[in-house]
Amino acid sequence: MPESQPDLPCPFEKRFPSQLIRDDTFFMAHAYNQAIDAWRRDEVPIGAVIEIGGEIVASAHNTVEGVRDPTAHAEMLALTQAARHLGDWRLEGATVYVTKEPCPMCSGAMLMSRVRRVCYAVPDPKMGCLGGATNLNDLPRVNHHLELTAGGVMEDECRQLLQTFFRLKRGPGGPDAPGQG
Repeated sequence: MPESQPDLPCPFEKRFPSQLIRDDTFFMAHAYNQAIDAWRRDEVPIGAVIEIGGEIVASAHNTVEGVRDPTAHAEMLALTQAARHLGDWRLEGATVYVTKEPCPMCSGAMLMSRVRRVCYAVPDPKMGCLGGATNLNDLPRVNHHLELTAGGVMEDECRQLLQTFFRLKRGPGGPDAPGQG
């Protein structure tokens, strides 16, 4: 089992959305809070929550570095939690809220699990597979299609979180700066 990761300071504050209005912003705020938890564990700050019927049934953040597992993306972990919660791999009726457009692996897993809808904050033109670099949802022969809400919901906040994290990581003398390691 990997060592416990340090609780690193994060310059961003968590959100505390009103429980009275459970809209896309409410659920994305919870995904954003998960992203802050990822940052504090020195993980790429991406968070995901899964909602069914107005209730959060799963929430996770990236743990790739901590568990040394390339599949430990926020979306994959949340999908597994939701399937356990429901007792079924079919997540029909579920909406996944994620702070950045899902990669090929996560996009494929959402299609395979029959998620109804995906709402992501920040498009990813390099690796995103729900409209960025490509769109797995547009494959003509797939037997399931996702409803998409791409960008717009807390996009600026989530983008700033990601950009600041990488700027600090890659900054002069940072652990990922050129010439280091």
